[in-house]
Amino acid sequence: MTMNQHPADASNQVLGLARIMRRAFGGDDLTSLAEQLASRITRDPDDAAAILDMSTILQIRGHAKLAAEMQWQALSMRQHYTLSSHPQSASKQSASMRLLAIMSPGDIMANTPVEFLVEDSDIALEYLYLGRGLPAPEQLPSHDLAFLAVCESQANQELLAHLSDVKPHWPTPWINSPSAIARLTRDGVPTLLWRIPNVMVSDTQRMAREEVEGLVHFAQYPSDLFPIIARPVDSHAGFGLQKLTDAVDITNYLRDHDDREFYVAPFIDYRSQDGKYRKFRIVVLDGQPMAAHMAVSERWMVHYLNADMLSNAEHRAEEAHFMTTFEDDFAVRHRPALTMIDQRLGLDYYSIDCAETRSGQLIVFEIDNGAVVHSMDPVDIFPYKLPQMQKVFAAFRRLLNKHRQPRRAVA
Repeated sequence: MTMNQHPADASNQVLGLARIMRRAFGGDDLTSLAEQLASRITRDPDDAAAILDMSTILQIRGHAKLAAEMQWQALSMRQHYTLSSHPQSASKQSASMRLLAIMSPGDIMANTPVEFLVEDSDIALEYLYLGRGLPAPEQLPSHDLAFLAVCESQANQELLAHLSDVKPHWPTPWINSPSAIARLTRDGVPTLLWRIPNVMVSDTQRMAREEVEGLVHFAQYPSDLFPIIARPVDSHAGFGLQKLTDAVDITNYLRDHDDREFYVAPFIDYRSQDGKYRKFRIVVLDGQPMAAHMAVSERWMVHYLNADMLSNAEHRAEEAHFMTTFEDDFAVRHRPALTMIDQRLGLDYYSIDCAETRSGQLIVFEIDNGAVVHSMDPVDIFPYKLPQMQKVFAAFRRLLNKHRQPRRAVA
């Protein structure tokens, strides 16, 4: 089988998630950009790059079904794309490295948003989409190093298994292991981290709908089983995540969610002494933990965008302190735990969403390779974040250079 190739022209060059999301993050409703892309598609219905960028806009706007249809339309025409050069970036011809991101079809959470890590750099980023229904390429795009961007999900397990077989025969080195990513299920991570000293992980169970319904019986009697948290399998960013305290909560939750499988775990009350919840995102590159962000909230379900970091100067000052002291404080206190976690995972690049108990244990909520690690926050409000993100980006560059072998790029 062959991959449907087009000449190297504008139809191969995408704006990409980072550039589109940066505009949306800055307050742009993306209407004008969508109109420009629609005009391109009208002029040339085979402009696969414009169709792919339009699908990204639709995802950001919440039109998941239409976005998936447009993405598949684009991938049916072309599986190989190039991130278009930013005016401040090097062109593909002058790039110091050609990095090939191995991608899967899916929503924004299906792949590592690697373009945030190489923005405005001299690294030329290419994308190759693989997966069920897409033909295997007879020839690979020219590149120096491959980055496995595919994230763990039920939909991606088959692809990750296939890539585990493909990887030993690939002509260039890879960043990240398909088999290691496949283990990062919400119920698999607790097993991976079992009995690491000073690490607490919820005993997450994957349950069929009927099993969750069965919990109603236990909720009618006093027990230490509740509260629990439940979420649909493959959900992210808090979608469908809810704390359930009794039988009524379970019944109402199942009424509102028609999914067939859920992840269920004991609720961990991780409030600090002042009653607030603090959640950290750590990014680990080649074994080196680095601060990505810290969110402080009155609510237990903490996400950076729903915490009041933008309006609360006290919380921003706390995040600034976390970032500036991370290497000498947080990373030192949790070094043995983080080192053992890294050894068990066997990954080159990943993130950890975590917190701390009042006694100082590390609480691990989630480990994956798909977190958005970015520098989009306004510098005038978050002056401390850009220097920290630049450190992360520099560490990512060192990771690429370490794994890149001094060989001719595959063509």
